[in-house]
Amino acid sequence: MMTGIPPITPMMPGLGIVPPPIPPDMPVVKEIIHCKSCTLFPPNPNLPPPATRERPPGCKTVFVGGLPENGTEQIIVEVFEQCGEIIAIRKSKKNFCHIRFAEEYMVDKALYLSGYRIRLGSSTDKKDTGRLHVDFAQARDDLYEWECKQRMLAREERHRRRMEEERLRPPSPPPVVHYSDHECSIVAEKLKDDSKFSEAVQTLLTWIERGEVNRRSANNFYSMIQSANSHVRRLVNEKAAHEKDMEEAKEKFKQALSGILIQFEQIVAVYHSASKQKAWDHFTKAQRKNISVWCKQAEEIRNIHNDELMGIRREEEMEMSDDEIEETTETKETEESALVSQTEALKEENDSLRWQLDAYRNEVELLKQEQGKAHREDDPNKEQQLKLLQQALQGMQQHLLKVQEEYKRKEAELEKIKDDKLQVEKMLENLKEKESCASRLCASSQDSDYPLEKTLNSSPIKSEREALLVGIISTFLHVHPFGASIEYICSYLHRLDNKICTSDVECLMSRLQHTFKQEMTGVGASLEKRWKFCGFEGLKLT
Repeated sequence: MMTGIPPITPMMPGLGIVPPPIPPDMPVVKEIIHCKSCTLFPPNPNLPPPATRERPPGCKTVFVGGLPENGTEQIIVEVFEQCGEIIAIRKSKKNFCHIRFAEEYMVDKALYLSGYRIRLGSSTDKKDTGRLHVDFAQARDDLYEWECKQRMLAREERHRRRMEEERLRPPSPPPVVHYSDHECSIVAEKLKDDSKFSEAVQTLLTWIERGEVNRRSANNFYSMIQSANSHVRRLVNEKAAHEKDMEEAKEKFKQALSGILIQFEQIVAVYHSASKQKAWDHFTKAQRKNISVWCKQAEEIRNIHNDELMGIRREEEMEMSDDEIEETTETKETEESALVSQTEALKEENDSLRWQLDAYRNEVELLKQEQGKAHREDDPNKEQQLKLLQQALQGMQQHLLKVQEEYKRKEAELEKIKDDKLQVEKMLENLKEKESCASRLCASSQDSDYPLEKTLNSSPIKSEREALLVGIISTFLHVHPFGASIEYICSYLHRLDNKICTSDVECLMSRLQHTFKQEMTGVGASLEKRWKFCGFEGLKLT
């Protein structure tokens, strides 16, 4: 017997009162717990688990009811100290108490003892026994500690969020140094350098806004402002270079776009030519559908690119008009040259627009003509197609009737063959019985029947069914002069009778050496055995 419960630690599941985690669908089996001055008996496993109230936040205190009347605080400590460190016990005279633990997980270990029957020593007196009821208890100290912990976690979260925001915040600009003659000379040198110009201008602006300009430093500031002014020409030249690059890029884009438009026009023309009656009738329905879809897509893309090109030209016209308004103050010679260039551009645009309009008109007329032709030719074409379909349906119906008649005829032949087979089997049985009777009656008849039986057994064809099979196989192989494999022959025979065995057919053909012969064809992995019909040659030999 155990004299006490071993100490429980969170790192030792299953060694104390609380067992390791158990799946919810597995019943919990509680055992007897022996202490120094008392014994705990487990509750009936068939009873439902004891009811508990809702767990308060941060609960570290439990209510323990059902204590024995003679139970002391020492016995309570002895039972519940195995669940964890006990901070305080408040015992009442009415057989219950409140126990406060150091950590929250210890409360779960104490709840495991709910429902146990306690007995002090070996006494059976009613005052020395009781049934423990352990439940969550609400205590102000627990709630206060829980709120403090929550506030601490909130502070940590705010601190973490603040640190994250500071980390993601863009760095502040570096501080600007105070004005001095030394710093002024450094800034003046930086103003002359193109790469350090932005930093130096910011410093100069800050000094001027601070009020560092006075009579003594005015000359220095003027020289720095003059250095800043010298960069104006550089910036204007850079802007002009970028504008030139942009104009070249626009021109390249416009040329590439016009080339793409030409190719789109060619593709659309291909689709339109394929849609004409001369070529359209030779395509299948799926091919026609794909061609029409592709034609629509190509036309939509072509229209989008055409609108884009027209928009670029309109922008150029607007820019040219703006340039004309700005150039009114220039000399008459420049105005005349601008007007000449503008008129030439307008002429080119007018010509191109006229050509496009003519092309669109031609396309519209062609489409109208093709639609009219299609409407005219649709009616006779539809009538012809309907006639052809009706003829095809009639032919299929006639073919189906022929196939059904042939199927019925084959079924009748198969039934007749089955009847013949039964008759032949009966005849064979009668012959066997007669032979056995004759052998019993006289020995002389045995001597006379022996060569007859030998000739019967020696004949390669034993029944009418085998004779039929030989005829069918001979006809099949006569149609296949290069021979056929045994699987191919049997697949043909299975259409007539599913009960035909491949081994029986091969055995029958091997017995008729003058009618069928087997040859090897192919090389290596493609080596194959083929049976051929040699009846005409065998007839000469026999």
